[in-house]
Amino acid sequence: MGFQTPKYELKNLLDWTTSGKVQLPDFQRGYKWEDERIRQLLVTILRGHPLGVVMMLEADNVNVRFKPRPIEGVKLESGAALEWLLLDGQQRLTSLTQALTGDGIVATKDSRGKFLERRYYLEIAKALEGEDSIDDAVVSIPADGKIRSNFGKDIALDVSTEDFERERGYFPLRLLYDPYAATTWLSELADKAVMSRMIADVLNPAGSYAIPAIVLDDSTSKAAVATVFEKVNTGGLRLNVFELLTAMYAGDVDYYQVHGDDFRLNDDWAATKESLKAYPALSGLENTDFLQIVSLLASLHGPAATTARKEDILNLRLADYLEWAPRAREALAWAAGFLDSLHIHVARDLPYPKQVVPLAAIKVVLGDDADVYGIHRRLQQWYWCGVLGELYGGAIESRFARDVEQVPLWAKSASDPAAAQPKTVVDANFFESRLHSMRTRNSAAYKGVYALLMAQDTRDWMLNQPFTKADFLTMQVDIHHIFPKAWCAKNGIDEERRESIVNKTPMAKKTNIRLSGNAPSLYIKGLESVVGIPPGDLDQIIARHQIDVSTLRADDFDAFFTARREALSRLIESAMGKQVARESASAGVEDATAFEAEPEDPDDESHDGELAEGEP
Repeated sequence: MGFQTPKYELKNLLDWTTSGKVQLPDFQRGYKWEDERIRQLLVTILRGHPLGVVMMLEADNVNVRFKPRPIEGVKLESGAALEWLLLDGQQRLTSLTQALTGDGIVATKDSRGKFLERRYYLEIAKALEGEDSIDDAVVSIPADGKIRSNFGKDIALDVSTEDFERERGYFPLRLLYDPYAATTWLSELADKAVMSRMIADVLNPAGSYAIPAIVLDDSTSKAAVATVFEKVNTGGLRLNVFELLTAMYAGDVDYYQVHGDDFRLNDDWAATKESLKAYPALSGLENTDFLQIVSLLASLHGPAATTARKEDILNLRLADYLEWAPRAREALAWAAGFLDSLHIHVARDLPYPKQVVPLAAIKVVLGDDADVYGIHRRLQQWYWCGVLGELYGGAIESRFARDVEQVPLWAKSASDPAAAQPKTVVDANFFESRLHSMRTRNSAAYKGVYALLMAQDTRDWMLNQPFTKADFLTMQVDIHHIFPKAWCAKNGIDEERRESIVNKTPMAKKTNIRLSGNAPSLYIKGLESVVGIPPGDLDQIIARHQIDVSTLRADDFDAFFTARREALSRLIESAMGKQVARESASAGVEDATAFEAEPEDPDDESHDGELAEGEP
């Protein structure tokens, strides 16, 4: 990759944007700058202050084909000679092109998001007072040239014609880089001395204003474009590999020759999102996640290494995308069902959203075999190893690739206990003391244990309804304290144990309110008498939550905590197919002191107003 760092005069850049020499790659988002930000940009130029770097790519690059589009507001004649694609600086150059050329009308918005059309003027008298007055001198005026007051009834300023502009002393900045039109306008001022001062103090300095640039040459690779853009882009919204591929696919000549139209990756993603609306657990899936699934599948079946890395996704050919995207879409629907079967029903309870990427790709590789009992059990084991081993929280692209390569072969060998395990299964470990430090949804393992509890044929304590998807949503199920916070505070229970997953379980919102802040022995009596659940039945319901009911009825927190920690450890062992590392009876290497302090879970609503003794 080669590059140059020239400085271009703004007047030349404006000539290039309006003539089509400089255009945008089609991945750039729409124009978004607000009125005041544009005004301040013009102040910066008139003061001669720097406004940052622009980055451009030589358009004849043979490695990267982006479909170009004009700067917003520019209408190009056919056959415009494209020389550079603007990678960084879109918002600034679009603002300047609209404000300083043509009719000077800029389509913008105010700070509240209300759409506006504005022109920008320089109040001559203030501008000639010196640099310190430039900020006050640059004014934004409605496109019709009239500033209104009194709820639109009165006109406070009218510069709707050139004569009115001169009479009121407002120089239109649309003429700033049109020397002939500007001098003609100034020559007709009543005060002829103003013309020479405006030329010397405003037009000439602005005419030499230059902007530094980074120009990437025609040897720059796709990966380098992505990396450099990501590092340099500091203004506006950060772009990602999806936007880059959008422009590359739109410029695919082979597709256009066959279909007579450009391929619109955005439209295809919109169709994917629409197809996933029925699956709440996948509502957070991002377009880059989908591209990673497709990349994993295309590279797995191609000559190169299996990959989901950003720089490698840029090498994903449109033909390969079109081959694998439909299968990836179908696999996502299957993945949603897989998650539902594990009692993961909504996006906020999904332990690792990114683990859906290899899950969907693995389903495509396995096909219908993914639902065969033994294979499906191993897929569940792999999934829980990733969640409870907390292996999908860091740099994960390489793990994606290994899982897609290793898990299908291992799953198909379900009858062979000696088959080589995937690295994710090998790497997964769980320490009993980690249960002490899992206290909010910030932990993927916390969400995992929550789902595992619901999968044990558990029911709500008061409503006696299972936590199926439909009932889960209807009952407004969440994870709540077993020994209430108020009771724990009153009885000297330390915060670590009080807030840990060991002292929490899924229950309906109504049930949590019914329990309030009372001792377990008291709220259990309330459930028996008010709801009418026989004691034996209620004990069975509570026991399914991995709780020693006798310790609960006795309000014995210490015995309850020890017994339930062991029960949850066995539950985790069953899910992972691996031994949990037991430590001392108290804490251990992964208790709360080993982790950054977490705030209390904001989703765990407290209903700790205590009932009177003996009151249900």
